[in-house]
Formats: sequence, structure tokens, C-alpha cells
Amino acid sequence: MKISVGKLAAVGALLGLSLLAWPAAAAATDKAPITVFAAASLTNALQDLGDGFTKETSIPVRFSFAASSALARQIENGAPAEIFFSADLEWMDYLQSRNLIQRETRRDVLGNRLVLIAPSDSLVKLKIEPHFALAATLGKGRLATGDPDSVPVGRYAREALTTLGVWSGVEDHLVRADSVRSALAFVDRGEAQLGIVYETDALIDKHVRVVDVFPASSHLPIIYPIALTTTAKSDAAKFVAYIHGPAGELAFKSYGFMPLH
Repeated sequence: MKISVGKLAAVGALLGLSLLAWPAAAAATDKAPITVFAAASLTNALQDLGDGFTKETSIPVRFSFAASSALARQIENGAPAEIFFSADLEWMDYLQSRNLIQRETRRDVLGNRLVLIAPSDSLVKLKIEPHFALAATLGKGRLATGDPDSVPVGRYAREALTTLGVWSGVEDHLVRADSVRSALAFVDRGEAQLGIVYETDALIDKHVRVVDVFPASSHLPIIYPIALTTTAKSDAAKFVAYIHGPAGELAFKSYGFMPLH
């Protein structure tokens, strides 16, 4: 039985600005904030960078973190984002094809890895390889990842499991989460026996452990592109430059991302 947890979240995502989070440093300035829509997996690193940027420039940064799919659709529907930071190329392409980003500002910034996780006290051991015993290990349990029909991590997961010849055996056990952080939470709480998330998400949660890393050859490269939207104000470019600079590289590496040069 397929379990969908994304429908209610999608309704909330349409509210757009209700997802906005303000760094603490933003309260001390009256300058207009920069609005960033970013993939959920970037939450911790970008909040650190937002605080650092505001301290240096007195320009506040506010964030909306969710699945790239939900954010792209919000931007398409008129949400006032100035920067879009996606967890895959496809959703950036989606906005580019609709002339909603400034193409000349688009850059591929980060890489990541796809991992299989379990609760930290789980005794599960698996080696990811063609036709590995994922279905047998799950039994009647559940596998949490992003919804493969829209959420980037779920798309990568489906592609990897299909390449490895095990997708059909686990498809009906899938918890289709609305974002990678939601999938992580299912495993963290023990509500899913296993999960597929990005390595960076697994590293920040002490209640999960990495069972194994998916071979890079089993799925498309995980690439995070960034771009200014067509409604971006001049200060937004300053934050993008800050992300591309030494502070960004240090922050992203500290959370396990792989900066691209």
C-alpha cells in the first residue's frame, strides 16, 4: 500500500510566505530583506550563511525551505522570491523555461550523495549493489523518501532503485514524504524502518545512521543550482556572491556538501 503524506503539505506550501524563516540577526535592521526560496536540505547551511551575511552587511535574509518542486510552483504562482536554490536541475529548468529566473545568473553550486539510512539503534546491515536484499530486509516495514513524482530526493531514489533492480519490490512500501527533511523525520521517529535521503541530512540527525551510500552511477548527479529570479532586487546578487565566496564554501563543507568549481 502506498502512503502519501505530501497532499496536506502541498496545501500549506501554497501559502508561500507562511514558510518564511528569519535569521535572528535580521531583527536589528530596517533594510529590506532578501527573500530566498531554497531546498529543505540546505536549511542549516543557509541559515548560518544568512546570519553571517546580515552581520556583515546589515541586510536581512529570510528563507522559505521546502521541496524544490513546491518552491518552484510557488514562484510560478507569483510568490515574491528573489533567489531560487534548487536540489536538482529539473526544477531550475522548469522556472527557466517559463522565464522566471535570470538565466545569466544561474550557477551549479553544490553536489551531494544519496544514502540509505536507518534509526541509530537499528541492527540492519545492507550493502547497496544490484539486486540487494532491500525488500527482504524491509519485510512489512516502510521505506521513507521524497515523493518520486515531484520531490528531487525521491526522484533520485527511484532512479537508483530502478537501476539496481529493486524498485518493484519496495514501491508499495514507500512513504512518499513532501520533502527530504520529512523523510528524515520518519526514520528519526522510528516510523519507517529505512529511508533514502541526502548524506548531508543524515549527518545532522543523531537519531539515524547511514547504512550505505548509493553508487554514483545508479542515479543522475545530485546538483544544486542557484539563480536570481526575474523580480530580484539588487541586494539579492550580493547574497549570491556571498554564497559563492569563502564563507559559503566553508559553511557548505562543514555540513558535508561538495562545492562545485
